[in-house]
Amino acid sequence: MKKNERSSQVLALIALCGLVALPALAERVAPPPPSPEKQARIDLGKQFETAWDLYQHFLAEANGGQELSWETVPDWGGVWTLEGNIFFFDQDQANMNALPTAKLTPEYEKRLLDKLDRIDRGIEYDPLSAGEPAGMPRWLAEPFLRDFAVTPKQTWLINEMMNEVRRVYTDGRGHTAPEDAYPLWEGDSIGFWDDDKLVIHTSQMRSGQYQRIQPHYSEQVEVVEIWQKTDDTTLTVDAWIYDAPALVEPWYTRRFYKKLTNDDNYLRIQYWDFRENQNNEVIKTDEGTSDFADFTFTDKDN
Repeated sequence: MKKNERSSQVLALIALCGLVALPALAERVAPPPPSPEKQARIDLGKQFETAWDLYQHFLAEANGGQELSWETVPDWGGVWTLEGNIFFFDQDQANMNALPTAKLTPEYEKRLLDKLDRIDRGIEYDPLSAGEPAGMPRWLAEPFLRDFAVTPKQTWLINEMMNEVRRVYTDGRGHTAPEDAYPLWEGDSIGFWDDDKLVIHTSQMRSGQYQRIQPHYSEQVEVVEIWQKTDDTTLTVDAWIYDAPALVEPWYTRRFYKKLTNDDNYLRIQYWDFRENQNNEVIKTDEGTSDFADFTFTDKDN
């Protein structure tokens, strides 16, 4: 991907991830039924009351996990990007009018339907438009470039948008003690290695939304992920979301990240956010929608 291609990608994805108003949606339809393979993973999540219980299950299966050395760390090098529609947290969805596959509590179902109704009436605001990070677990569904740094004691999962870095500690430490914990954009992540699979438990996240037409999550949300390089150009992530205030049962999804061709090493992760250009001010109106009147995109690659 050369400079002009990169510029076109940025402009297109900027439009998708929060800097334009969404069109009104048509009548909602039911989500597609899960495949047998997916249903098995859904059922696995439902066997456990909490994300921590599921994480401990995977840890027991891995006999406590393995310690990595510099000789045994997997090669996750290169520049990667999300594969699939960014509007959906569950990648099995493709229809913009489909309701999410999440089983929501009555409170959060009403909250979602109210949000979708506002979108239909042209009232929509995404905090990303004002430069806030996506945060976890929305981080999993955001676009643009990523890279991953694997070391024996930590793995860094890096998304260039808003410079969001997740540090996964695999040195045997536990989570931050409850008396010192508070909600963080990316949460607090610990993990272990099961051969070439990285298993992660994340807690202590801020409340937010999975995507612009997707549900909200509470500060009680917790996530278990299994990351694995399934071929030379694909990182596959299985994720189970637990959130008692918002979800009747754990929400399972699978995401994919694809390695980009970069033979000339032109691509690289660069820090950026929507506030870099002082002319770019997206205002939340009294009505609750986005005012883009003063927004102009400056492509710094040109």
